[in-house]
Amino acid sequence: QLYLTESGGGLVQPGGSLRLSCTSSELNLDNYAVAWFRQTPGKEREGVSCTRSSGGSTSYADSVKGRFTISRDNAKNTVYLQMNGLKPEDLGVYYCAAEFYAGLGPECALLQREYDYWGQGIQVTGSP
Repeated sequence: QLYLTESGGGLVQPGGSLRLSCTSSELNLDNYAVAWFRQTPGKEREGVSCTRSSGGSTSYADSVKGRFTISRDNAKNTVYLQMNGLKPEDLGVYYCAAEFYAGLGPECALLQREYDYWGQGIQVTGSP
């Protein structure tokens, strides 16, 4: 069973922006570290960004620093990934993942094995 739902993907021109959303009807995401991973053509799935449970610190892959921003809206039980300045190497399938921590958890990690809950993924595709 998938507990997370991604939305906001689609077509984007080089240099353009998209905002991905991750939400859940079963999990209170404030109690979860939440991360975004992606799988681009010909590459292994990689971590993009994460945010610690109960908010606070965030982490980014070097390849997206300064262009992507992860944020939470606890009222909407949603975690966002704002992607600006998109490049061809950013195109692929993006996955949301979550791991439960009671209270303020440890610094989040961009490691797949750290996350138990996953979404089905959403496509980010380049437009001509």
